[in-house]
Amino acid sequence: MSEPCGPPPAAPPEALRLGARPPLTPRRLAAALGGRLPQRGQRIGLLGGSFNPAHDGHLHISLLALQRLRLDGLWWLVSPQNPLKPAAGMAPHALRLSRARALARHRDLTVTGIETLFGTRATADTLTLLTRYFPGVHFVWVMGADNLAQIARWERWQRIFHTAAIAIFDRPTYSHRALAAKAARRFRRARVVGRATSELAVQPLPAWAFLPIPLSTLSATDLRRLEGTKGQASAADSLRS
Repeated sequence: MSEPCGPPPAAPPEALRLGARPPLTPRRLAAALGGRLPQRGQRIGLLGGSFNPAHDGHLHISLLALQRLRLDGLWWLVSPQNPLKPAAGMAPHALRLSRARALARHRDLTVTGIETLFGTRATADTLTLLTRYFPGVHFVWVMGADNLAQIARWERWQRIFHTAAIAIFDRPTYSHRALAAKAARRFRRARVVGRATSELAVQPLPAWAFLPIPLSTLSATDLRRLEGTKGQASAADSLRS
């Protein structure tokens, strides 16, 4: 039996310490976001990850999210270091950012390393600061079904559901596992379905939606394998073909 959603868990000392950081100026925040600060009432999607490297799958899910969720923009949060992934084989942060920007050439997409500015690595902490710096902005955390299947391993994962709406896009072979996972059961009553998913960003929290849309099966691992065997240029050509 699924547990009720209940109130958000109390903020732990780690999260409270975020408030002790010197506040960032609007100028520094704008610089980290390509010169544009979000306005109150806007709907902003957040796609976080290592982007090691960014690939067509990231672009595909981003464009779908902009359309299906009626977003005003979507940010790629290029993580300095995913705490659940090994540092070995991770390209430098600056290189991952530049590759992502070269791919995300769309007026509503912003590639940012704002987590470096925040000094955060846990998603819960990043969302806490985003909502603190940009009150009134409706954030939607965008991720694939593979992440829903294992989000219960993330630090303070339940707080994520109470800080931003969450849009989960299907990935081949992950649907059943994701919808049967601990997080989906725990927040069963908060699931948004049908036409209401287009208004997910403004739903009372917690709120999440599962969007069963065909996605590219190409992963960052696949792309790194291509780069290792054919070279970076050949890998890019194979993606375009």
